[in-house]
Amino acid sequence: MSKVMLIEDDETMLTLLSTLLQLEGFEICSSTDYNQESILTTIRQERPDLTLLDVHLRQSNGIDLIKHMRADPELKDLRVLMTSGLNYKEECLKAGADNFLLKPYMPDDLIKSIKFLIGNNHSG
Repeated sequence: MSKVMLIEDDETMLTLLSTLLQLEGFEICSSTDYNQESILTTIRQERPDLTLLDVHLRQSNGIDLIKHMRADPELKDLRVLMTSGLNYKEECLKAGADNFLLKPYMPDDLIKSIKFLIGNNHSG
């Protein structure tokens, strides 16, 4: 079973995503603390196959976070799918994201993107 880590500070969105992805057969984990170091520590502990990362977080920024992940030897190969209600696709991809989805997105688009990225993860 593939593990997906949700880094999303909107509780409603987090619940919906968790339910959707569990129904699709994914194991879900998330960070309950939104500062950058806590998120990075949780990712290292959980070792997800993919991280679904929102650009706007309460105490940090997803683009800064992905830059830190790509600079970290332990996390540099982790698949990351970034999302935002604003079109940050270019910035996210440039920072190291594997893909970007503009909110609101269709559940099918999310599932397809996750399955594609996990299927193309040759590092682990």
